[in-house]
Amino acid sequence: MTTAVPDASIDDTTAAETCPSAPRANEGSAPQSALIDGRPPRILLVDDEPLNIKVVRKYLAGAGYWDFSSTTNPAEVLPLMIRNEPDVVLLDIVMPKFTGLDILSTIRADQHLAHIPVVMLTALEDRDTKCQALWLGATDFLAKPFDPSELISRVRNVLLVKAHHDNLRHHAADLERMVRERTAQLEASHQNVIHCLARAAEFRDDDTGRHVLRVGCYAAVIARQLGWDDAAVQMLQQAAQLHDVGKIGIPDAILTKPGKLTPQEFEVIQKHCGFGKRIFESLTDSEWSVWRKHAELGQRILGDCPSPVLEMAAQIALTHHERWDGTGYPIGLAGEDIPLVGRITAVADVFDALSTKRPYKPAFPLEKCFAILTEGRGTHFDPQVLDAFFAAREKIVAVQISYAEVE
Repeated sequence: MTTAVPDASIDDTTAAETCPSAPRANEGSAPQSALIDGRPPRILLVDDEPLNIKVVRKYLAGAGYWDFSSTTNPAEVLPLMIRNEPDVVLLDIVMPKFTGLDILSTIRADQHLAHIPVVMLTALEDRDTKCQALWLGATDFLAKPFDPSELISRVRNVLLVKAHHDNLRHHAADLERMVRERTAQLEASHQNVIHCLARAAEFRDDDTGRHVLRVGCYAAVIARQLGWDDAAVQMLQQAAQLHDVGKIGIPDAILTKPGKLTPQEFEVIQKHCGFGKRIFESLTDSEWSVWRKHAELGQRILGDCPSPVLEMAAQIALTHHERWDGTGYPIGLAGEDIPLVGRITAVADVFDALSTKRPYKPAFPLEKCFAILTEGRGTHFDPQVLDAFFAAREKIVAVQISYAEVE
């Protein structure tokens, strides 16, 4: 058991009298220089000898500190720290059951408590013990019997450092919050720019602009079904919205043409897996040649941008009309030579064309859409991508409902 300090019977006036350099503050106040976040500091006293706690408490109270908690039971230290969140712990080294070194080691191992300064109280002159305490993370030492001036000065200095560290931590937290907010604002602006660019093209032949939103969402659903991570899915959702940005370079006379299809040709369109290509077969050769260029124009618009999203969008704009069997356009790529993002967007784009009303056709029922897509398995569409689309049927329908056209 720790030996009690001889002058433990000190009265309330002794601290001020024995420490003239730290005059007694007004009752209930603490030195302004030692305030923590504008409040008096909280001090935890730990010693198995109650008289030692009384001495330290009265010395510090005489210097204006008043927010104390204390215990003579080492097992109560961590619960007290968690409950009271002290700004400094004055911890005796020699105690029964658990030594101060044991408690110090536990404090420093707890990420929520590790930043709290711990001043070790000891009557030992053992150099090895002090070195061990420093190694474990002791902030400072106070020798018994206590010198009032030294006690008050060391506690004040430790609290000043604690206040400084707290201010730094708060400042760092504020900066992190500001960075997160700014990043979120930039991301929102980025997404808005992408959507506006997509709608700039889409509004020329779709006065709602919801086609681009649906295609982006469908592509995201497919990618997630294929096992992509959240960041990649989000990027694809944004990039796929720009799949038809090349329409900006298509003359209005062609882009807005409803299509002069015969009944027989329209019947073929309803059934054929190559819907996206067939709907343009009534155009003249010269018009069809211009229309085919929209994929290349889209890639040229987006191709020189350093943004990862726009780099992906450029790939999609160029390749979402390619077909698995190599009969697509504008390059005629086949199979896995077609970038996966283009293969995914091809399924999403054709499904949306099938399932929504267009100037040349009504919206097809879901089962008919799926049947036409199934016909294109292995010819128009990558079988693996198409299977992922069908496996996510419920999510596809949910997107349809969320972004349905409103008459």
